[in-house]
Amino acid sequence: MFDLICRAQHFAARVATILGFAVTLAMAVAPTLSGAASVLMISVDGMKPEYVTHADDHGLKLPFLRSLMAEGSYAEGVEGVWPTNTYPSHTTLLTGVPPAEHGIYNNLEFDPRHQFADAWFWYAHQIRVPTLWQIAHRAGLTTASVGWPASVGATDVDFLIPEYWRIFHATPDLNPSDRHLIADLSRPEGLLRGMQVALGPYLMGNDTSREADETKTRFAIDILARHRPRFMTVHLSSLDDQEHSHGPFSPEANQDIEAIDGMLARLAAAARANDPAAIAVIVSDHGFIALTHRVNLFIPFLQAGLMESSVDPETHASVVTSWTAAPWLASGMAAIMLRDPGDEPTRVRVRELLHRLAAAPNNGIADVLEREAMDRRGTFPGASFLVVMQPGFYTGAATSGELVVPLSGHGGHGFAPDTPEMRAAFFAAGTGVARHRDLGVVDMGRIAPTVARWLGVAMPSAPAAPLPVRQ
Repeated sequence: MFDLICRAQHFAARVATILGFAVTLAMAVAPTLSGAASVLMISVDGMKPEYVTHADDHGLKLPFLRSLMAEGSYAEGVEGVWPTNTYPSHTTLLTGVPPAEHGIYNNLEFDPRHQFADAWFWYAHQIRVPTLWQIAHRAGLTTASVGWPASVGATDVDFLIPEYWRIFHATPDLNPSDRHLIADLSRPEGLLRGMQVALGPYLMGNDTSREADETKTRFAIDILARHRPRFMTVHLSSLDDQEHSHGPFSPEANQDIEAIDGMLARLAAAARANDPAAIAVIVSDHGFIALTHRVNLFIPFLQAGLMESSVDPETHASVVTSWTAAPWLASGMAAIMLRDPGDEPTRVRVRELLHRLAAAPNNGIADVLEREAMDRRGTFPGASFLVVMQPGFYTGAATSGELVVPLSGHGGHGFAPDTPEMRAAFFAAGTGVARHRDLGVVDMGRIAPTVARWLGVAMPSAPAAPLPVRQ
């Protein structure tokens, strides 16, 4: 039943999307070339604004990022989306609307039986509203992107190297033929193969190392130099990796952000070599916080009979065999899905279970939201409940053992966006951008319309006002 409802909802959404795209793109008229600029938007995954705004407090040397504060406009913090995870946040940066509207609800797709091999929301066609790529391209501007989430198959990106992998962690024993995978997903046909002849091999697997960011930088600079895009997006991932492994402001994370600062300077210089008026926009998707505990929500659902599992005879791992209700983990929160959303007795059982778990203070649950509250936050439209964790308590997927286990030395995100530690970053400088303007704390939904204004294109699908960054 759940699958049939989802298919019906998906079909209705796709019809609405097609009609909405036609109206919105018709309204997105050709750019007003007087005053329009080239824009290079780079996401430094997981960059807390304090890395830059309080660089001295952490002993950080970030000459390029700090120059953006003096020469441009910046936010003390960006309040993000529910959940504060990479893929939904990056899609809001491109669309100006929350996940419930743009369709990229989480990093991973809902997969309670773990049958999808950890499938992420990789595909641009899953985005249900116009993106900056689409609006710029339809207005006649050349577009490009390297490593941006949810970009596979983005036909409105003229020069595209998407983010995609078959193996989550890069290992030495990857199939060498997988190098053809990302080349075949890049466009135009032959783009990446030709670039690799001169620049060396591109990434394989989900490589979030500093060396991988250097590779992305090298390939992005080549696209900037040879194809001169008017709008380009680049995603750098290594800081997020270091923060997950060692925590925010750890020595490892600090070394990484200092290296990234040099990459950003080179990327911005390449953009301004094409267009001296180019605007460099440095953003991030979420903040970070040190983790203290992991909360394995599958365990109480199994104990309550809402999920069933068995032991795989080959791997000896516990696998879910059936479910009536199941958590959809999202780092610092978890959506609760009912197989049949109309099953009221199950809804009542789940509500009682969640409130019983939340009543125990050591379980680290800050709140349990129901549908109306979730709608106001623009999150998980197919879910019946949302379990919001206290900062530091991370959702885990273990199916046996203790519900709550200690966790230290790691960092995480995905918590409620009004948590100050979850604030993302925004720094911008270039011709026409106000100098040394502190914007305070801003909403992430205002970034896409701000970029659209710089590009000289209309973005009526993004309702928020552009940021006050004009000189």
